[in-house]
Amino acid sequence: MDSHSGCLEKPISRPDVGLTSPKELQLTVYEPHGSTNGFEALRDEWNGLLRRSRANTIFLTYEWQTTWWDNLGEGDLWILAFRKAENGELVGIVPLYLVQSAEGRRQFTLVGCIEVSDYLDVIVEIGWETPVYSALIGWLDSDEAPAWDIVDLCNLPEESLTYRSLPSIAAASGHEVSVKQEDVAPQFHLPADYESYLQETVDKKQRHEIRRKQRRAERETRVGFHLVDDSQVLAAEVEDFIALQRASREDKADFMTAEMRHFFYAAALRMQEAGFLRLFFLTLDGEKAATLLAFEYDRKFLLYNSGYDPEAHAHLSPGWVLLAYAIQYAIVAGCQLFDFMQGDEGYKYRFGSRDYKVMRVIIER
Repeated sequence: MDSHSGCLEKPISRPDVGLTSPKELQLTVYEPHGSTNGFEALRDEWNGLLRRSRANTIFLTYEWQTTWWDNLGEGDLWILAFRKAENGELVGIVPLYLVQSAEGRRQFTLVGCIEVSDYLDVIVEIGWETPVYSALIGWLDSDEAPAWDIVDLCNLPEESLTYRSLPSIAAASGHEVSVKQEDVAPQFHLPADYESYLQETVDKKQRHEIRRKQRRAERETRVGFHLVDDSQVLAAEVEDFIALQRASREDKADFMTAEMRHFFYAAALRMQEAGFLRLFFLTLDGEKAATLLAFEYDRKFLLYNSGYDPEAHAHLSPGWVLLAYAIQYAIVAGCQLFDFMQGDEGYKYRFGSRDYKVMRVIIER
C-alpha cells in the first residue's frame, strides 16, 4: 500500500479473450481512508470511459455518482480502477461502498444502489468486460480486499454483460451467485415526429384518449408548458415540484423525506449545471397543475419523477397532458428513446411503452 496516495496498485493477470491487448491489467484501489479519493483521482477520465461502455447512463456519470455519494452515501467508499498495463489507458471502474448490517454481515454495494438510481453497473470499456470481471473477482478473493460477505450489484440494465458473464466467473471461484430480474423499465423509441409516434407507437383507443385530453385542456383553459432553464430560480422551482410530487400520491409523499428532499435539490442543481436537467411544469390558467422532472442524456429522455395536484383541474387530466407535451419536446430535441424508468405503472403502457429488464446479481462469499 502506498501511504501517500492512499491506494493499492498491482498487476492482475487476465485470461486471453482474443484481444490483441497485453494479458495484464493494472489495478489501482482507492481505499476509504487514503489521502486520494477515487472520485477525485478519476474525475477527468470518468465520463470518457462511461461513453465507451455498454452502460452509458446518467446515473453512472461522475456528476451523479458524486452527488449521490455526498448526499446519500454511507459506510466506506472503495473505488477500483483497471488500466491496460501496456499504456495505462483506463478500461474499468468499479465504484463500491462497504457497509455492515445489523446482523454483522459486510456488504459491498454499487455506489448509487438505492431507488434513486434506476440504472447502475460496473463501468467497463466494450470488449474488456471479461478481463475486468475476472480481475474484480481476483481482487475480492485476495488479501488486499477487506473482509466481505456479500456483493450486491443492483439495477443492471438489460444490455449489461455483468449479469450474463460475471456470475460464472464468481461461481468458478467458489462463491454462491444469484441472478434475478429486479424490475422493469417501460420505454419506447421515438420517431421523427409526434404524429408518427401516435400512429405507430400508441394503440387506437389510447391515441384517441391522448388527443382528447390535450384538446379539452387547450379548449377549456389557458395552457402553458414551461421548461425551467434559469439556475437563479431553480431552488424555488424544485420546491414547487416537490409540493406537486408529494400531493399526487401518498406513497410519493412518504418517499420525499427530509433527506430525500435535500438530495433532490442537490441533484437538480448538479444536473442543470451539467446540462442534463429537464424540469417541466404544465400551467392551467396560470396555475402550476403538473410537473415532470426528467433528464436528457445520450439522446434519451429519462422521466425521473412527476407530480400533479389531484384536487385542482383533475377533470382535465393535467398529468396526461403534460406527458404528451414532454413527448413532443423529446422528439423535437432529437431524442431517440423515451424512458419511463423503473416501475410498471399502467399509464406507462398506455403511452406505448414496452418492458425493458433491470437485473441484479448477488455474490455471497
